[in-house]
Amino acid sequence: MTDTSGEGIGWIQWFCNIKDHHFLVEIEEDYIRDSFNLYGLRSKITNYAEALKMILSEESPESEDFEDKNFVDLYEQAIDLYGLIHARYILSPQGMQQMCEKYAQGHFGSCPRLMCKKYRVLPIGVSDQINQSRVKIYCPKCEEIYQCNKPLNIDGAYFGSGFPFALLQEFPELRPGEEPEAFTPKLFGFKIFGLRGSKYRSVMSSKKFQEDEDGGMKTQEEIERILTEKRTDAYD
Repeated sequence: MTDTSGEGIGWIQWFCNIKDHHFLVEIEEDYIRDSFNLYGLRSKITNYAEALKMILSEESPESEDFEDKNFVDLYEQAIDLYGLIHARYILSPQGMQQMCEKYAQGHFGSCPRLMCKKYRVLPIGVSDQINQSRVKIYCPKCEEIYQCNKPLNIDGAYFGSGFPFALLQEFPELRPGEEPEAFTPKLFGFKIFGLRGSKYRSVMSSKKFQEDEDGGMKTQEEIERILTEKRTDAYD
């Protein structure tokens, strides 16, 4: 439910302070008032002028306002307009700096992959079009996309599909200094060839070889024989 307790603050600050909106940054009003930054957005929002006016309002909505259907409709359009502006703003120098600060403070959470050891993630959209998908998180270490640790009702288009890569290019110090630790699937101590996670999947794909614990190579037939013996011994 929308939190309407925002007395004495403008719409932008009020909107970004709503619960679960912590991925968003407050866009500078000067950026919004510059029509160059909004080029092409008018055709994407039905009541563009009214929605823009709501965003720039110095007053936040009251609880009673949400009982008016016309207000709610305009409010939803204002959200999308703000989100589309937001996707552009976070690619600007000031916007990147604000997002970088949020990243450093861990506002976006950490990677759910165990081998990444809670490496901090960045928000990303799988589409640049609104109403396609909710925001996801991107891990710079394993370079994979995941669902947010806690589902957020924020459109992925409010961040865009290229934001993490633009930020990492602007701030290369945020890139991981080492390769992610790979998980190697094993069975009875032998690395299993051909499974995702095995570094041997793409090596010697035309040969039936695997490396044992001592670094020696064994044929598939030898491994099958050893595994059969191990399974037999387990029941003897």
